Amino acid sequence: MNHDLLNNLLLGLPVMVGCLLLQALLISAAISYYKQREHRLNEGSYWNTSGVITGVMMLLTVGNLARIALWALLFRLLGEFEEYGDAFYHSAVNFATLGYGDIVMSVRHRLLGPLEAVNGALMIGASTATLMVAFQRLIQKAAG
Repeated sequence: MNHDLLNNLLLGLPVMVGCLLLQALLISAAISYYKQREHRLNEGSYWNTSGVITGVMMLLTVGNLARIALWALLFRLLGEFEEYGDAFYHSAVNFATLGYGDIVMSVRHRLLGPLEAVNGALMIGASTATLMVAFQRLIQKAAG
């Protein structure tokens, strides 16, 4: 078991780091997107405001799906799933911390599921925090 634990950590930690780097890039992209369109918010149009917020949400959602896909690729490369679709589904369940248990990995790699769940909770939290900053700025502009 200790050998599998170490192997899972050595496999999972680089993917977690990759996800963190991708998150940093996507948060930067979301901030840039917001800043480039911030002038539209000054117009007070419902549609402009909705468009800007929707754009930020879409960037963050695409980022979360990309991280799910990265974990799914690892699972597929390890031979845990024959079909990428099954690996992606399993990854999404882990990432979102749902834990359905309808599809499980082998005992050899099962620690990767909780590692992905920890990673997903952190990534979804960072996405939510980014979105909240955008919401706060909108509220300040509306009140200001």
